[in-house]
Amino acid sequence: MFVAAVLLAAIFWAMGADPRGLSVVLAEMFSEPWSLVTLIDLYLGFFLGATVICLFEKSSIARLFWAAPIFVLGNIWTTLWFVWRLPELARRLRLRG
Repeated sequence: MFVAAVLLAAIFWAMGADPRGLSVVLAEMFSEPWSLVTLIDLYLGFFLGATVICLFEKSSIARLFWAAPIFVLGNIWTTLWFVWRLPELARRLRLRG
């Protein structure tokens, strides 16, 4: 929960710290090759997180509820899922180890 709160605080800080607006920042970001590489890396991580969630959750509704928003809400949403499911994840990993 702490990690999600820190990330959320950073998002709000960035929104207030940069007066140019998101559309200008995104246009500049897409013009830079390393920004594109970073964005690709970010979304591959989102895809990996969504894949783990889909493999873990038993119901299709739970899979959709937890996996789909990752691509908009990012690691805040993934972190919330991990915090919520951590006891069960740890239990299952111990059984396999």
